[in-house]
Amino acid sequence: MELDPLLLSRLQFAFVVCFHAIFPVFTIGLATFIAFLELLAFRTGNAAWTRLSQFWIQVFGVAFAMGVVSGIVMSFQFGTNWSNFSYAAANFIGPMLSYEVVTAFFLEAAFLGVLLFGRNKVPPGMHLFSACMVALGTFISAFWILAANSWMHTPAGTELADGVFGVTSWGQAIFNPSFPYRFAHMVVASFLTGSFVVAGVSAWYLLRGREVETNRRALSMCLWLILIGAPAQAVIGDFHGLNTMEHQPIKIAAIEGNWETVRGMPLLLFAIPDQEAERNHFEIGIPKLGSLILTHDPNGEIPGLKTVAPEERPPVWIVFWAFRIMVGIGLLMIGCALAGLVLRKGDRYWRQPWFLNTLRLMAFTPFVAVLCGWVVTEVGRFPWLVYEQMNQLDGLTPSLTGPMVLFTLLGYITVYAAIFSAGIYYLMRVLRAGVESITGPDDVHDIERPKRPLSASHVRIEEGGEPHAWH
Repeated sequence: MELDPLLLSRLQFAFVVCFHAIFPVFTIGLATFIAFLELLAFRTGNAAWTRLSQFWIQVFGVAFAMGVVSGIVMSFQFGTNWSNFSYAAANFIGPMLSYEVVTAFFLEAAFLGVLLFGRNKVPPGMHLFSACMVALGTFISAFWILAANSWMHTPAGTELADGVFGVTSWGQAIFNPSFPYRFAHMVVASFLTGSFVVAGVSAWYLLRGREVETNRRALSMCLWLILIGAPAQAVIGDFHGLNTMEHQPIKIAAIEGNWETVRGMPLLLFAIPDQEAERNHFEIGIPKLGSLILTHDPNGEIPGLKTVAPEERPPVWIVFWAFRIMVGIGLLMIGCALAGLVLRKGDRYWRQPWFLNTLRLMAFTPFVAVLCGWVVTEVGRFPWLVYEQMNQLDGLTPSLTGPMVLFTLLGYITVYAAIFSAGIYYLMRVLRAGVESITGPDDVHDIERPKRPLSASHVRIEEGGEPHAWH
């Protein structure tokens, strides 16, 4: 059986991107959370905020390092696997990657050392400034990367001549039609990821009666942000969908499993798309809701997959189900946000074991949602590298062979497995140690460590490990 270098190159890049993506989406949100903690510590002088910030800085440092290591490889793959694309798009992609290094990576590198090791060595204001600069650097990095990636989806400000993209307008190329929606979508996803991870870890500590008041404050902050971010993400997603409908209608057709151009398209809740038969099996849908969502008109026309040749259609079942998993997780997030709001009454949000256990499980879901979102975005673009201007086969390195790509793919999997295992091992050690491991002044003002697990109307862990509310 002959190994297909195109398929293997796509799998290799997908593996690297998916592995890498979970770290920036976490560190962007966590860096902002840390900057806010540093601001609270600076304004109030309360050592509890400082200790909480120190704890999460340890987590941030590990995640940031893993993100940097895993991300460097992607740049090399442009040259090794996609040299034709690199040559054709160098006038735009090259500067984007350079700007990301000069404006974001240098900024993060300059202040990350101060954030990690500068406490008590620099003035408190300088440490706060460093936290803000690191957070800003993560946003700037996302800006340039998403500008480049969005251009590949909705190219603008460039002209393709003699196999090379020339930039005619930097403003139009950077702020291409899909960029504002995709950047906003990713930023909010980062906030939600950071919030759910911190909320889940804080809930885990609260169930065990560890640093109750400190973790209660952290949980409260995250729940407020989730309450704002989860519904906002649904609204941004709607605008993003309308933009995709305008510029990438075939991707929308794959997302909806829509084969024929129709009016009043239903919203399919369940279906098994059959690419060969060009139809769906076992459809369960809500009449006309698909058209209403995508066109804001219940009788709006939605193009079908059959409007393009079969070879120009993305793998429908992957896009179809990845999108539904992402949306399903988004609805669970909104549910958690509303539950947290209801449980604010009587200060129950941190006393109810069922809610705390739910947050523990939800800590992993943002990463799944982000990966599903990237699958929808990138697989839904198939077969194009630059939408409707350069396909994947034209961008592939000519001399590449299947065995060469397979060898490097297996190498990446082995190395990344080692990196991930080492990183997770260290992160678990940090998390098991908890905030208690952070040494600080004895005076913590109004936030004190309880003398016993969850004193007075909190949570009791009985034999067997099951938590119960008690008063």
